[in-house]
Amino acid sequence: MSDFKLHNGSGGLCCKSCGRQDKQLNTYDYLADIPGNADECDLVEVQFKNTRKGYYRNSNKIPLEKGDIVAVEATPGHDVGVVTLTGRLVPLQMRKANIKSEADIKRIYRKAKQVDMDKYKEAKAREHDTMIRSRQIAQDLNLNMKIGDVEYQGDGNKAIFYYIAEGRVDFRQLIKVLAEAFHVRIEMKQIGARQEAGRIGGIGPCGRELCCATWMTSFVSVATSAARYQDISLNPQKLAGQCAKLKCCLNYEVDCYVEAQKRLPSKEIQLETKDGLFYYFKADILTNQVTYSTDKSVPANLVTISGRRAFEVIGMNRKGIKPDSLAEDGATTEPARPTDLVEQESLTRFDRNRRGKKGGDGAKPSAEEPRRKKKKSAAGKQPGDAPQASKQGAKQANAPAKSAPAPAKAAPASAKPAAGEEQKAQNGEPRRRNNKNKKAHETPASEG
Repeated sequence: MSDFKLHNGSGGLCCKSCGRQDKQLNTYDYLADIPGNADECDLVEVQFKNTRKGYYRNSNKIPLEKGDIVAVEATPGHDVGVVTLTGRLVPLQMRKANIKSEADIKRIYRKAKQVDMDKYKEAKAREHDTMIRSRQIAQDLNLNMKIGDVEYQGDGNKAIFYYIAEGRVDFRQLIKVLAEAFHVRIEMKQIGARQEAGRIGGIGPCGRELCCATWMTSFVSVATSAARYQDISLNPQKLAGQCAKLKCCLNYEVDCYVEAQKRLPSKEIQLETKDGLFYYFKADILTNQVTYSTDKSVPANLVTISGRRAFEVIGMNRKGIKPDSLAEDGATTEPARPTDLVEQESLTRFDRNRRGKKGGDGAKPSAEEPRRKKKKSAAGKQPGDAPQASKQGAKQANAPAKSAPAPAKAAPASAKPAAGEEQKAQNGEPRRRNNKNKKAHETPASEG
């Protein structure tokens, strides 16, 4: 035990536990990091193409690990597969697969050699052409069946034909024709539509790989009652999967919906209030909300209440009491609207015009306003603008002097000429006004 160490950090997983991710055939060996686990049992799980697995006995005590390619006993000849499980978990997997008799378990010959691999690759290369030709032969014999896949044995002496048929098919003549055409031993295996979809694979409407092609090993029958319990519309195009059967995922949440429906009243019960008679319209099973309508067939005056409130009203009706309304607070409640991210932000918010300083209707400022501002600034800088008769003109003349940064000592000196000019203007001296000054002084007056 001192030599046994884990270097993966968590101390609970082992790299030998995980093998190839071969769809639903992959098995996680959580006992692989225990010393001596492979020596506890001589049974080995070996996988072949797609959904076929087999259990074999390691009678020769060959040291095997998960992922080793081995040659196993077959009828006739030998087959080539990959080891997926060893040790104490193999008997548990056999019990899960309902393999009770160990007398029929065949043995492992050896680890696959290069000669075995060459024969294996040569046999696998013939599978697709054999399937296409066998379909044509079945069609020529007018057999109501579909050959979905062909699997050759590792040594190429035997071929397994997987077919789909609605009823019983007499394929005795077909076996004779196939044996003469391909010169191999023929074995026919009937599979269902779900198994065919699992062998072919694909992407479901949920955007993920098909469950039957990834992890499902046993298929449970799906009934339309599963859709009724979940209040799903009975649309065959939406309920059917790629196998043309009801989707297996309909069974995933049925138990949860059945348990939640026990907290809701029956659809046949009518609620009586002083406002009138209410009929069952729809229900949100998981949120325990029931919607009632005043009309049986048409949604009218819809009221949504909780399942607890519905049972309260039913109890009051049995006692002969009619409440004022279905809602607890006496007012009708509407179902909450689903939040939409698009509604939160307006898509036309960038098309709005900026509102002007004066106009309240969001109109753009006219092109004349910037010109007027330029004229104001130019007129304030002219020397002829200083002598004015009114106090308003004096303030406009002194504005640039105050705003300009100047030293503290120079400020009173610059203020004296302004005061002298103001005094001369009051004594009646002539004032010079050109056309530009007139426009500069008339502009604020006209704007006012």
